[in-house]
Amino acid sequence: MRGKAGLVVGLAIGYVLGTRAGRERYEQIKGQWLKVWNMDPVQEQVGKVKDFAKSQAMALPSTLWDSAVKVAQAAGSKGTPGQRLDAAIKVGQDSADDVGTAAQTSARAVKDAVDDAIDDASENGRGGA
Repeated sequence: MRGKAGLVVGLAIGYVLGTRAGRERYEQIKGQWLKVWNMDPVQEQVGKVKDFAKSQAMALPSTLWDSAVKVAQAAGSKGTPGQRLDAAIKVGQDSADDVGTAAQTSARAVKDAVDDAIDDASENGRGGA
């Protein structure tokens, strides 16, 4: 279902951008798109995706902060300057992996939410659900 919705959207965009039918046809297509975009089920799903994206985006700064704290603690630990530097580098590398994982998880979750919203909007547009 996700592939079909993406194909339809891609074809519509390609047609609009590549058409030589003139301004009048473009305005017709644009008007139809705006009607669909402004439908309550579509806007409901857009709102859900926005809320979800915000919540996922909030997880990333906390991961960054936690990582910065760990690096600072490692740099301030006991030992020779070389040992502290080595500890801070190791913690920094581990933290970078954590931040990368959190970013990928957030991006994947937002993408899944968008795909689900598209599916739900497609089903509502067909009279399903």
